[in-house]
Amino acid sequence: MLEMIFEKIKEYQTIIIHRHMRPDPDALGSQVGLQRLLQKRFPEKTIKVTGYTEPNLAWLAQMDTVEDVEYQGALIIVTDTANQARIDDKRYNQGGFLIKIDHHPNDEVYGDLSWVDTDASSCSEMIAHFALEMGLEMDGDIAYALYAGIVGDTGRFLYPATSAKTFRIVAELRQYNFDFAGLSRQMDSVDDTIAKVIGYVYNHLEIDENGAARVILSQSLLKEYGISDADTSFIVGVPGRVNTVKNWGVFVEQPDGSYRVRLRSKFLPINEIAKRHHGGGHPLASGANSYSIEENEEIYKELQQVAADASR
Repeated sequence: MLEMIFEKIKEYQTIIIHRHMRPDPDALGSQVGLQRLLQKRFPEKTIKVTGYTEPNLAWLAQMDTVEDVEYQGALIIVTDTANQARIDDKRYNQGGFLIKIDHHPNDEVYGDLSWVDTDASSCSEMIAHFALEMGLEMDGDIAYALYAGIVGDTGRFLYPATSAKTFRIVAELRQYNFDFAGLSRQMDSVDDTIAKVIGYVYNHLEIDENGAARVILSQSLLKEYGISDADTSFIVGVPGRVNTVKNWGVFVEQPDGSYRVRLRSKFLPINEIAKRHHGGGHPLASGANSYSIEENEEIYKELQQVAADASR
């Protein structure tokens, strides 16, 4: 599969790389890491990244301007995106050939060529593996992007998807010259506003007797603290620091009254809950959407049931 992907890359003069909406470090790390790898190997090609530039992650990557005409006959690669509905920039289907590279469960097969590895800790790990197997030259900037993606999706190597292979690849990346300590500080730091929201989460976290937890962040609360929906990504792991919590949901109200629901778990799979509520993702880290307070209750009851079943 890696050789097939590499041969396709060789065929095309223009390559445009997409990833999912509301990007996290792995989405950006895999997208931009792949771009820089290919630019280094094929300086004569036009290789661009597209999508929304997330202000909170602008330190990691910024997007290019891509004109419609550039899609004509281009190779399109989509990284870290399980389903087409979540692909950022809907022009992804206007190219000449489409490749999917992802580590989420392959519930929606798309693309002319698809490389999905659910055993990988992150898509950035997959891109690093691709580079090592294909003998692509790296540098500090490439290693920085891929390392950030791996650290982000493994929760600093705390999540079960972290494998011996993950550490071997990280060891390879660490040989390159980049500000390892500065990157770690950047990813671990929050401003004083987010710190106050973290305090709110601890003070308002609802935990049942079996370890199912939830917190609701209303629009009025977001406005009071002056934070955006994207900012709430910094607090999604907070409930898991409570030792009695097994799984949890962070319900973030949107301007239209719906809710973005971030579901997490320490060891009990919760991605089937996400699938039942307009979402999906990894067994222990998923996202869903709720369109009413009643649906919020349904989701929390399902989290409670999973925790209760595990306690029996």
